[in-house]
Amino acid sequence: MFVKICGITNESDALLSVALGADALGFIFAPSVRQVTKEQVKDIVRQLPSEVVTIGVFVDERPETVVRIVHEIGLTGAQLSGSEGPNGAEYVASRVPIVLKSFSGRQPSMTMLSQYQVSAILMDSSTPGSGRTFDWSSIIGLSSAVRLILAGGLNPENVGEAIRVVRPFGVDVSTGVEAKPGKKDPAKLRAFISRARSALAEVHGHAADFETGVNPFIQDLIAQQTALLENQTDGVFDWEEEL
Repeated sequence: MFVKICGITNESDALLSVALGADALGFIFAPSVRQVTKEQVKDIVRQLPSEVVTIGVFVDERPETVVRIVHEIGLTGAQLSGSEGPNGAEYVASRVPIVLKSFSGRQPSMTMLSQYQVSAILMDSSTPGSGRTFDWSSIIGLSSAVRLILAGGLNPENVGEAIRVVRPFGVDVSTGVEAKPGKKDPAKLRAFISRARSALAEVHGHAADFETGVNPFIQDLIAQQTALLENQTDGVFDWEEEL
């Protein structure tokens, strides 16, 4: 039950998203109307509770640059939303706690997915950021094979149905909760998170731990990836020296 609000550009939207129950926030570093700078994100992240997952979104950026930005800002992880190959994804995944690999337009083959050793797979529409959906039936069953996050044209009106059809691990939204590009709409945010939570609880059979504010799925995800990092012996955390 992972709810990620992407395209965050300002502190007020970040804090509101967290207050309403979002598990993760996404910050876009690639060219976009929602693109942000390292300085902007650093200022936002320092205001957030430690349990909030913060993800930098990159498109075909050098793996070394992705790792450097994540560490410089203090982000939890990275989302690779371009044509990054398995080797580049593995490089990043061995150096930051959480890595999401995004695919657009159609379901990738299981052979392709098996080559990516990442925290989760994110399925988006063929035109990310456009607010357009795609044929959800094309990825039915994928969630039984991988940890799947559904994106692409989701909004408060369709998120419940999308979750019931695809049965994902979580959902990701940007355009569908905006008042205008780069600025979130409080009412849409509230409705989206509430309806996503209800549908995810219905599908998975239980609710998140609202008392502590920590999603147990997130705890598990971070614990798994942290264990992977601890088992590395080739200078995982010497990213500054490598660069």
